[in-house]
Amino acid sequence: MSIARRALTRLRPPSALRAFLHGEAAGGIVLILAAVAAMIVANSAWAPAYFALLHRHVGPLSILHWIDDAAMALFFLLVGLEIKRELVDGHLSSWSDRTLPTIAAVCGMAVPALVYLGIAGGTPGLARGWAIPAATDIAFAIGVMALLGPRVPASLKLLLASIAIVDDMGAVLVIALAYSTAIDIAALAAAAAIVAVMLMLNRRGVTRLSLYLALSVLLWLAVWWSGLHATIAGVLAAATIPIRRSPGAPDDAGSPLHRLEHGLQPWVAFAVVPLFGFANAGVSLEGMEAATLLQPLPLGVAAGLFVGKQAGVFGAIRLAARLGWAQRPRGASWRQVYGTALLCGIGFTMSLFIGALAFDDPLLVEEVKLGVLAGSICSAVAGFLVLRVGSRPPGSRVATP
Repeated sequence: MSIARRALTRLRPPSALRAFLHGEAAGGIVLILAAVAAMIVANSAWAPAYFALLHRHVGPLSILHWIDDAAMALFFLLVGLEIKRELVDGHLSSWSDRTLPTIAAVCGMAVPALVYLGIAGGTPGLARGWAIPAATDIAFAIGVMALLGPRVPASLKLLLASIAIVDDMGAVLVIALAYSTAIDIAALAAAAAIVAVMLMLNRRGVTRLSLYLALSVLLWLAVWWSGLHATIAGVLAAATIPIRRSPGAPDDAGSPLHRLEHGLQPWVAFAVVPLFGFANAGVSLEGMEAATLLQPLPLGVAAGLFVGKQAGVFGAIRLAARLGWAQRPRGASWRQVYGTALLCGIGFTMSLFIGALAFDDPLLVEEVKLGVLAGSICSAVAGFLVLRVGSRPPGSRVATP
């Protein structure tokens, strides 16, 4: 290898997928700790101060709303960047690569929604929460998978990440269409104009990230004012960020999208998402009985995540392989695929987020949190155990279907 080529290789940032998986794994473990801390604080002598702080207003919004509406816009910006990178220059760039995760993600959203509606849909006012168990928390899920180390084949880590990315696309669409309030046409037109300007800059080859980020702030304000949920601005902004393709090679050091993704990822993984988890996972169990979990709302959410997700994801993968539409992940047994499907039932971040959009009643939001925690914990523990038991020694062969 020439000196110039070695220098260029050193200048290039590492693979976005590798950094993404490592970052999400570590971030998922931090998120788990943040959720545990929130539960401890919410059921301790510090609970009054914890809840009072979250509802204290700073300017026009409470601290909780600043976290959910503003800080989480960075999370959705990163989600949008990940989606665009995978579709344009990653493991979802060809139709053959998209087939299995798309089928699994779509079924993994539809079946939990049907399970939820079957349990809670008949109760007046609860049908609005149908999308709560449809989401997968990629950081939490990969964090649990990371605890197993090399026992899990790389193909399954890639499958889980791909399913979660397609799942995120569906969740963003659901939030935009199902959980937006009355639309302000003037503000929506302003948002559309800003997006048009950003797309024009992209087409003209402008690569200054500072300009795109400044326009993204204006876009967030316009979307917030329009009645769409403000976090949608993050995904819209991500779609306009220029990307330089580098198929089969490390990421292009000059690619604006890759630079922004690498820069954002640690802040989102280790600050934004854990902060969201700490602010939203605190459920006071005072006065609650075990029977509370059997109420239609928490039971529907928990069953949707634990039963619906594994049935939808694993059933779709098994059927796709049987019909010849896709192949089972290389080097993985069906038991390991089933364990991965169980981990897809960890819906923590996005499920809590959608739950807060679906219901205004604080009591219903608390029931959503209880259902999300129960379903996610059951999915995490069961998925971990199945993958642990189903692990194979490196190099062992797996029988083909």
